[in-house]
Amino acid sequence: MTPNQSEVFGAISHPARRQMLDLLMHGDHPVNELAANFEMSRPAVSQHLRVLLDAGLVTEQRHGRERRYRLAPKQLAPVRDWIAHYERFWDDHFSRLARHLERGAEQ
Repeated sequence: MTPNQSEVFGAISHPARRQMLDLLMHGDHPVNELAANFEMSRPAVSQHLRVLLDAGLVTEQRHGRERRYRLAPKQLAPVRDWIAHYERFWDDHFSRLARHLERGAEQ
């Protein structure tokens, strides 16, 4: 696993950060707007956003004194690729099971 991949998986390991990504799927948001969705302090939300930013999962733009965050979905590619590996695993196993059940039904 490359350092960037480790950062991505580390960043999504926390439920609050996954929820932040879910919120950002619908468009960019300022920190205060994101913080309103959590029972944690604004500085704690900012720290989580920093982890997401460092992993490249979000981008940050300044608008005056406000910082707005936006999802960078392409950076989730290592997660998609990892999950695809397991999808192939399960597809193969379910295909084998289906063939086995078909042979059993024929007998």
